[in-house]
Amino acid sequence: MERIVDIATDGRHLSVSRGFMVVSEDGREVGRVPLDDVAAVVVHAHGVTWTTSLAVALAGRGATLLLCGTNHAPVAVCLPIDGHHAQNARIRAQWQASRPLTKQLWRRIVVAKIRCQAAVLEAHGCSGQALEHMARRVGSGDPQNLEAQAARRYWPLLMGENFRRDRSLDGINAMLNYGYTILRSLCARSVVAAGLHPSIGIHHANRGNALALADDVIEPFRPIVDALTLALLAQGISGVTPESKRVYAGLIAIDMPGPDGTTTLSGVVTRCCQTLAMAFINGNPADLHLPDPPSTTSLSGLGVLTS
Repeated sequence: MERIVDIATDGRHLSVSRGFMVVSEDGREVGRVPLDDVAAVVVHAHGVTWTTSLAVALAGRGATLLLCGTNHAPVAVCLPIDGHHAQNARIRAQWQASRPLTKQLWRRIVVAKIRCQAAVLEAHGCSGQALEHMARRVGSGDPQNLEAQAARRYWPLLMGENFRRDRSLDGINAMLNYGYTILRSLCARSVVAAGLHPSIGIHHANRGNALALADDVIEPFRPIVDALTLALLAQGISGVTPESKRVYAGLIAIDMPGPDGTTTLSGVVTRCCQTLAMAFINGNPADLHLPDPPSTTSLSGLGVLTS
């Protein structure tokens, strides 16, 4: 099982020794993890140091080193340069993708996201019909910005009329930030492994965003974090605590529907990125395979992770 390693204690030192990532404090080892088991290392604490040897070892295995700000949102990431044997051809195709192709790809991503939001609402006793109707109306490039319209309906129904999604706030917003950080790390890793460049986005195009494509890919998966956050709240966990971090770290192993039966969320993200690469190569948006909405049963089962 691949693992998300969270470094949340100040003053820790990270190094590599004989195939293990070693965590030390004041020269004394406090833990170690096999490098082959690491999907990502997420650093939240201050005063943390690490060796170049560790960063190189993580990159060589396709794992990410991700640094977070005080609001638990990512601010920097270390990714491998060489992610796939056909990387050059794939990045060229990605860079040269036509505007009609990227607009159709974005339409498919938005549709998948809204349908997943509708599934989450249904699983929590709210009607998702309005969102399903919106999903059917999304056009190429989402010119009506139905993604934002769906969000304005979705959040009050899911979290209550007084909830406001704001990355800078504590409480539920900080929990969402943390869950999205874990998911973003997985998407960035899968993007690079597919031979694509993470900063060349389909829709997200901020010049300062080194993970624009990961921020495109993440969209259909965000509602899974939202559902998991509700499960944590139901257990009385309302902040970014060691317990909630443990639960969010298990995101990559959550069951998701796949073309050949149930698979993990990690497997679905990997397939999404690999098929996105083929869509760029072939110029065919239909090559992109996005996740089907999770069932009510699987969403209800997220509560098991919190127990």
